[in-house]
Amino acid sequence: MTDERRCLVVDGQPMVRLGVRGLLADRFEVEEAEDSQSALQLLTDLGEFDVVIIDLGRRGGDQEATIAGSMAIRALHQARPGLGIVAHGARAERHAAVEAIDAGANAYVAKSSPAEALTRAVDAAVEAETFVDPATSNGDASDGPALTRRQRQILQMISDGHSTAATAKRLGLSAETIRTHTKAILARLGARDRAHAVGIALRSSLID
Repeated sequence: MTDERRCLVVDGQPMVRLGVRGLLADRFEVEEAEDSQSALQLLTDLGEFDVVIIDLGRRGGDQEATIAGSMAIRALHQARPGLGIVAHGARAERHAAVEAIDAGANAYVAKSSPAEALTRAVDAAVEAETFVDPATSNGDASDGPALTRRQRQILQMISDGHSTAATAKRLGLSAETIRTHTKAILARLGARDRAHAVGIALRSSLID
């Protein structure tokens, strides 16, 4: 390990927990929990974690499990407001990503996606940034709040996990200009923060 970062993996399947542990063990001290109740207990017993990766519980399309997954995210967010939360969904579904972000997750990634997507999601969540698995794109845009081309470009980069500084560098703009655009995006979408703006934009198909 290169630092003291701590990650909690919440999933009912031991093989999934083992796989995530193997992916992150060189950078994080990894703890495991089978369900959200156990996860909340570990947060109490072991203290602060940098990030939690939590299964959304979408088993066989069970609607009750889906609701429980969002409720678990809300519980974790309320218990530790500064905690980075990555929602781990069974499939790359836009509505699942929106649901997770609305519940308080920083990031959403599908279990069917490459390991790199989970790594990017974790890194974004640790830095309190937002990341949505690119595989959740559904292509067609629909009517929604109007954003300029530049605003959509910036919001897409926020969704992809880029920080203000990284976005500014990629677009050849100053960080202050990116912050100004971001404030305008929040105002135009009526969003409380960047994660909320991403959720609104996903619902309206303003970004992928």
